[in-house]
Amino acid sequence: MLPLVLGLLCLLGGRTARGQDATGSRFVCNAIPPGAEPGCGYGPTGNRVQSSSSPVEDELRNTIIQLRETILQQKETIVSQQGTIKELNSKLARCEAAADESSQSKSRGQGSRRKEYGKNTMGDLPRDPSEVIDQLGKTMQTLKGRLENLEQQSLRLPSTNVSAGSVSALTPLPPELRELLRQRLGALETQLLRKVAELEEEKSQLYNETAAHRQRTESALNSLLERITELEKSNNAFKSPEDFKVSLPLRTNYLYGRIKKSLPEMYAFTVCMWLKSSASPGIGTPFSYGVPGQANEIVLIEWGNNPIELLVNDKVAQLPLSVSDGRWHHICITWTTRDGFWEAYQDGERLGTGDNLAPWHPIKPGGVIILGQEQDVVGGRFDATQAFVGELSQFNMWDRVLRPVDIMGLANCSAYMPGNVVPWVDANVEVFGGASKAALEICEDRAFDS
Repeated sequence: MLPLVLGLLCLLGGRTARGQDATGSRFVCNAIPPGAEPGCGYGPTGNRVQSSSSPVEDELRNTIIQLRETILQQKETIVSQQGTIKELNSKLARCEAAADESSQSKSRGQGSRRKEYGKNTMGDLPRDPSEVIDQLGKTMQTLKGRLENLEQQSLRLPSTNVSAGSVSALTPLPPELRELLRQRLGALETQLLRKVAELEEEKSQLYNETAAHRQRTESALNSLLERITELEKSNNAFKSPEDFKVSLPLRTNYLYGRIKKSLPEMYAFTVCMWLKSSASPGIGTPFSYGVPGQANEIVLIEWGNNPIELLVNDKVAQLPLSVSDGRWHHICITWTTRDGFWEAYQDGERLGTGDNLAPWHPIKPGGVIILGQEQDVVGGRFDATQAFVGELSQFNMWDRVLRPVDIMGLANCSAYMPGNVVPWVDANVEVFGGASKAALEICEDRAFDS
């Protein structure tokens, strides 16, 4: 290539020296100054000589310029191909490293294989198996497309062999380089397929493990539900529906019991119950009945150092009762709207009476009976300082005043007379916030306390 260019430069740069000799015309080559544009018009000393150029010289000059541009383009293309080949070699090296790491992970057991699955061995692969497979397929297609582009570019590269005035031959990619690329791409494709197979196997194993874990979880939950059902049945399996107690062990505003039945309109009532408490100061509120517009319709409370009080329509009467010795006591309270007359019994004995407690006031219907808390609004807004601490049982209510003999029979366990308005049965009582129900035969337990 270089001798040809020099020959053309000599042919263009020389001045024509014509002489009349036997050999005919001859040409003389003169030196061209560095950086000067090749062509005619320079003397022996290198000075530019003004002369006219012929069409042949212009054509040759243009051919040389085209050859220079072609050489520069070919050099840039070769540099680009070298960069592409380096990039492919880098990709192949990373794939081979991933293959070695994958083969080593197989000997570490199932647990380590699951950890290797989370690693980014390809540099830019996602963690999800389906996304990994798609990404590998796209990478393979990209590499194949780049190889085809290289081959097409190699077919378009101009040859350095120049004929009389144009580019005639095309230089393909060297066969050894093409074969090397094919081998590397084949190895990469094999590696990718192996990786895809491993990911599919890992995905199947993860699915099986997930299904087994879900089955074990459902089995454990079913067993727990069965156990809870058994415990609920055992708690409700009292000898008789009335042989149970409600325990309220803490002075809080969230432990309480609730009577499901409400009260009708009443002009008299008797309420009886068994209590056991050692709380101090004051046992709290054994029960309260609130209606819309009057949260203190009926309340029995011992608050702080005050004596036990009975509230009817928020009117107060102090009762001469004392039950905070930690033993079971039977108490009964009677009230009638006529003159607001009331009576207080403890363990069958009447300890006090009074009148003018909300006289001529009828007990309003449709309210809520709460065990263990005083209501500031109907069914709620409890105050922990007024909460009952202890145990209670046999809460019964009648819409009349019981006779003293009937109350004595209830206190000494010689008579059984459930309330005609609110009877003490398991189905009528529900507990909340940690309060509990437990079996209790009150007469036997009271005898044991004595």
